[in-house]
Amino acid sequence: MTISNITIFLPSMLTLIGIPGLEYMQCWIGIPFFAMYLIAIIGNSFLLIIIKLERSLHEPMYIFLSMLGITDIALATSIVPKMLGIFWFHVPEIYFDSCLLQMWFIHTFQGIESGILLAMALDRYVAICYPLRHASIFTHQLITKIGIIVTLRGAILVAPCLILIKCRLQYYHTTIISHSYCEHMAVVKLAAEDVKINKIYGLFVAFTVAGFDLIFITLSYMQVFITVFRLPQKEARLKAFNTCIAHICVFFQFYLLAFFSFFTHRFGSHIPPYIHILFSSMYLLVPPFLNPFVYGAKTKQIRVNVIKMLCS
Repeated sequence: MTISNITIFLPSMLTLIGIPGLEYMQCWIGIPFFAMYLIAIIGNSFLLIIIKLERSLHEPMYIFLSMLGITDIALATSIVPKMLGIFWFHVPEIYFDSCLLQMWFIHTFQGIESGILLAMALDRYVAICYPLRHASIFTHQLITKIGIIVTLRGAILVAPCLILIKCRLQYYHTTIISHSYCEHMAVVKLAAEDVKINKIYGLFVAFTVAGFDLIFITLSYMQVFITVFRLPQKEARLKAFNTCIAHICVFFQFYLLAFFSFFTHRFGSHIPPYIHILFSSMYLLVPPFLNPFVYGAKTKQIRVNVIKMLCS
């Protein structure tokens, strides 16, 4: 039902235009996106199979890594199929409720990934700073509880964003989303009503999850480095540091891309829109794509088992 020439009441369909300004290149842009998605699925699935089959890897560090792999697969799958539908098959339409569901999946999996990175940092902190107590602290029961808490935290914190949009925003200037997926602020900006509460809550969720996790991850690794550098033997220092280097690489690539995307989206008004969209899409795809390579290259146990599996 159209209320006026410029407002639409509760639209049932929305249109994702992909990458504004680069519509003529989207067919080609979809190729590297598909390649990254395919490698992310295969690489993370391969890690999951190795961790599942190799009993020596049934330790907290690798269990958290398997959680990260599952989250990466789910996160990439939340955006790429629809994105390729826009780029390759010219199917930009999406149901309003499906758009909200995609938004919930994307931001929930982002929160879950951040929480898993925090759990991995705490695991390394206990393993290096309190090695004799590590096995008694990080039991399988605790790991299960951490997985449940991290998942529920992400899902519950993001859910009010959907409720606020669905219940408070009824009139929209347009149904065209200048994005390649249903991102929270991209959807909120369509509304013709006051969206201050939606923006504030979105920022609250972002800073609550990312801010809390970032602080404790940083403190954990700072304490780890202090402990490592105090070790008397050089070999022991190198071994302890090598167990953390892969986690630190994943931590930096996740948060640096996240903050760059966040600040360019909100404060880079002079930056062309296609730059915003490309970086926000890369932010969601690059970590799932790179994580298997980082852990495969930097984690000896995984590297050995990959070679063993490929050579058998």
